[in-house]
Amino acid sequence: MNAETHILIVDDDRRMARTLVDILKIKGYCAEEAHSVNEALKKVRNRTFDCILTDIKMPGMNGVELFRAIKASQPQIPVVLMTAYANDKLVEEGLNEGAVASLTKPLDINLLLNFFSSLRREQLVVIVDDDSAFCKSLGDILRMRRYSVFETSNPDELIDMTKDGVCGVVLLDMKLDGADGLGVLQQIREYDLQLPVILVTGYREEMTSSIEAALKLNAYACLYKPLQIEELIQVLIGIQHQMLGKILGRDPDK
Repeated sequence: MNAETHILIVDDDRRMARTLVDILKIKGYCAEEAHSVNEALKKVRNRTFDCILTDIKMPGMNGVELFRAIKASQPQIPVVLMTAYANDKLVEEGLNEGAVASLTKPLDINLLLNFFSSLRREQLVVIVDDDSAFCKSLGDILRMRRYSVFETSNPDELIDMTKDGVCGVVLLDMKLDGADGLGVLQQIREYDLQLPVILVTGYREEMTSSIEAALKLNAYACLYKPLQIEELIQVLIGIQHQMLGKILGRDPDK
């Protein structure tokens, strides 16, 4: 499975880049190196990468500028920053704009390998809505985007899945037949305080107070019907990158 994971190492220190690539290849990954932002961008145009690990300080364009270019064209690719300076202001800029995490050189190779092993791990998106047509339509769209999806109209089924720890992300309608989304979220939080829950509703004004209460219960976001698919995808990408950042020790609140 590692051979299916493509990683790009970007560093003007050729010895450093070559060492990382060699380690990754020994571990079975498909890894390439680039020694400048321009060289990295050429490679990204010709191949899809599962992750980019880039140094911050390089001649010409820096690693944050590379991250911005990747984010503009392929925002789904996780970008991890490397620096020899723990308090680098460029790192702070990159993290604030959505880079997954930053690593201080010399790198912790075991931590990095653990991170790379998680890149292709599927996370289940659970859609909870009593509109079966909406569930099917949205589920089909997400599957086409290579997400693993489970659809249900039964909140009890969701709670059982939460107890078992199989949910990756939940899309929860705020107004269900015989149940309200806020009450369901409260039950979820009895078993999992961190499970990403995206609220969905077609009743923006009516549900205002419930949405505010849900956000205080650490709901990740609220989206309104009719759903804008690209907006949803961006939220899902943000959740994925946040969870990857946790593996590298990043505090999700920073």
